[in-house]
Amino acid sequence: MNLSRSTDEIKLVPEMTGGRVPYTPRNHRRILCIFPRYSRSFGTFHHAYPLMGTVRAFMPPQGILLVAAYLPESWEVRLIDENVRPATDADYAWADIVITSGMHIQRPQILEINDIAHRHGKLTALGGPSVSSCPEYYPDVDILHLGELGDATDKMIAYFDEYGSQRPPQQLIFETTARLPLSEFPIPAYQHVRMENYFLGSVQFSSGCPFRCEFCDIPELYGRNPRLKTPQQILKELDTMLASGNPGAVYFVDDNFIGNRRAVTELLPHLIDWQKANGYPLQFACEATLNIAQSPKLLEMMREAYFCTIFCGIETPEPEALHAIHKDQNLSMPILQAVQTLNSYGMEVVSGIIIGFDTDTPQTGDRILEFIRASHIPTLTINLLHALPRTPLWRRLEAEGRLNHDESRESNVEFLMPYEEVVEMWRRTITTAYEPEFLYERFAYQMEHTYPNRIAVPNSPARLSRENILRGLRIMKNLLWQVGLWGSYRKTFWKLAWPALKKGQIEQVIHVGVVGHHLINFAQECARGDEAASFYAQRLRRQKTTATSSKSAIKLPVKLR
Repeated sequence: MNLSRSTDEIKLVPEMTGGRVPYTPRNHRRILCIFPRYSRSFGTFHHAYPLMGTVRAFMPPQGILLVAAYLPESWEVRLIDENVRPATDADYAWADIVITSGMHIQRPQILEINDIAHRHGKLTALGGPSVSSCPEYYPDVDILHLGELGDATDKMIAYFDEYGSQRPPQQLIFETTARLPLSEFPIPAYQHVRMENYFLGSVQFSSGCPFRCEFCDIPELYGRNPRLKTPQQILKELDTMLASGNPGAVYFVDDNFIGNRRAVTELLPHLIDWQKANGYPLQFACEATLNIAQSPKLLEMMREAYFCTIFCGIETPEPEALHAIHKDQNLSMPILQAVQTLNSYGMEVVSGIIIGFDTDTPQTGDRILEFIRASHIPTLTINLLHALPRTPLWRRLEAEGRLNHDESRESNVEFLMPYEEVVEMWRRTITTAYEPEFLYERFAYQMEHTYPNRIAVPNSPARLSRENILRGLRIMKNLLWQVGLWGSYRKTFWKLAWPALKKGQIEQVIHVGVVGHHLINFAQECARGDEAASFYAQRLRRQKTTATSSKSAIKLPVKLR
């Protein structure tokens, strides 16, 4: 069974026109939406949670919250994020249909959810980026939803209405041929989650990225022409989120926040006014290409809207590597100058770093560490290169015979340098970067040179609420006990924390202490070989189900009566 599609198909998917008419069901249904747990990784920030009381997961699952909101209002919906709590037998027994969604890294957990649902006799449906990219990974799921919200979603809902929990004799595939415009997306169903369970809140303003980095699957999944919500939608989403609890910070999960600069320029004044009207209840964060540093007017508006953190995929400080992976946008100005510019607007830079490019040499690790020292970036996701399906990198390596699917390895790439040498370079780089003294030196720089450049926000009722104060006191108590008293690096902590606390910099100490605790502990696990070298690697993540099946599939192109 070959379900592969050309990359051009995704780019040619049109949007719906004329406005969507919500589906009116004839039958009552109970839908169980399950977001699979993530395997532990750098990005889950799990070591920070014990310091934060009620926090159990990193961010609310935007995708499945959106699906829950899109379902007919008359249907009962139960949403479970398994990063917060596992679904129980009672949850499965309650449902008619089980819907799940996820990324490639969640594949083992997706397959497990599917197996449990089938044991309970439930119909299963799967959507999201992993299945949309590689439907062949999921032959035993009853219904596959390929692509974004759109005509396929409406047809799938109609199928649920007609057949309920009755499983089809063969797999059905609904593929989007007309996407729902982002401007018609419903507000994610935040009423199904407790914001206090999350490290950060999340919203999405746009989808897609105009660039073509070799290793990235975003342009081929979501297109190169960013599609947009309206500013009014974003404000309503923020209001709805706060009604479910204040996470303190919200991350714009856009593939590239400045993919459409004109649209962002129109959004930011609305965010500024919203912050002023609500007493600056939130810090904002986003992901953007490094060339944002060349847009001073945009950066000033982001500062006024209280953007405090920006993730930039720097990947490597080596120009020849950036050129080879088609990330020339990082070469539009000196990287260190770009980082300093962002710092001057009060934004702490978080960086992605990749080891294992074809241009890497035995000296690459040392150059990365020198870059970290010179840039003063505290938080960096340091991963081995991993080829994702349906990317230019995957196709090139496949043609060169350099894909290795041995899941005991740290990467599926056959590096040009010896494999063990590359892995050891990664391990030395990440453990050195997160040695407590080195990390806290970089945080000290941020406290002196970046954080003071942020706007002075008022002590509004939103910021001085009883809930906010109690949360801060709880985190500070846990931080002082677990790090300041019992932490292996407590001397390093107090060297920074004591002078800062005397200056009243409580929020900054909490930020440094919580984030630093995860980084230091995660790096120590990497040094012991207890963590994988790539977010996408399946090493240490045992695959429970193989992607082979005798079931064939009926592909429904969503042109049904």
